[in-house]
Amino acid sequence: GFIPGWVKDTANYPLMINARSETAIDKASFKTAMRHRRALIPASGFYEWRRDGKNKSQAFWIRPKHGGVIAFAGLYEPWANAEGSEMDTGAILTTSANETLRPIHDRMPVVIEPKDFSRWLDCKTQEPRHVADLLKPAQPDFFEAIPVSDKVNKVANMGPDIQERVAEGAFEV
Repeated sequence: GFIPGWVKDTANYPLMINARSETAIDKASFKTAMRHRRALIPASGFYEWRRDGKNKSQAFWIRPKHGGVIAFAGLYEPWANAEGSEMDTGAILTTSANETLRPIHDRMPVVIEPKDFSRWLDCKTQEPRHVADLLKPAQPDFFEAIPVSDKVNKVANMGPDIQERVAEGAFEV
């Protein structure tokens, strides 16, 4: 997760794994990283859960239809504790979900296209307002959402079988 450099004690500060792209330019927690420390986070997809409000949920493996690796927009921040021990922290920027993912969740990671990698990473000449146009939902046909078993809920479960398609209980995509 992300810890702003100005945080002195993490005991009462939650790790933030996501940052809303709409507010990251101005929010104190992310403003400096948006200006000086933008990153690309490689991924083959991500998991999201659709909840029906009755403690039931359906997990989805969301991946690019074309397969392969994609890059999420990210921010990173070095953080040091009082003893001087350092660690790198980071967050994925999110945006409103596109038409494909909206039935599952209202947010999605920002995907940076390969043609925009250099521009996104260039913090010297590309101020946050100059790259704000990249912080948008992926095209509706970019991702596919595959219902998967609840095995994905336990970090001890490893292997390709956790990404196998299952029937969707009471949910409709």
